Amino acid sequence: MARTLAIDYGHKRVGLAVTDPLGMIATPLDTIHSKDLVAFVLAYHQREPLRAIVVGMPRTLLNEPTDSTSAVVGLLRRLRRELPDVPVHEMDERFTSLLAKQAMLAGGLGRKARQDKATVDKVSATLILQSFLESPLSQ
Repeated sequence: MARTLAIDYGHKRVGLAVTDPLGMIATPLDTIHSKDLVAFVLAYHQREPLRAIVVGMPRTLLNEPTDSTSAVVGLLRRLRRELPDVPVHEMDERFTSLLAKQAMLAGGLGRKARQDKATVDKVSATLILQSFLESPLSQ
């Protein structure tokens, strides 16, 4: 069965998470440089067919665009063009970094591990994916 991939986009780093083949469990996958993202997604799709892609959409607390929003919109367009048969969804990513740090603390990770931005990005992508799985969009 196909997997769902989640992307927590940042100008420098991108956190990735993926579901199990049954599409039930979200797990962190990797953190990569943003310039390598599309090539990584295309190669991953060749190895593990994707059912869908979920991209975290950055917005402010007032639901206004952030400095990253235009880059994410461009990414959405490119993914939809490169993978026309794979649905590309967007999910609100507000508070995911904060929730990721809280989850890491609750999980017993030490201070140094919680300060590792790559780990925070992967956990944030996992939270975005989990929100998607719990939403009607995933059905």
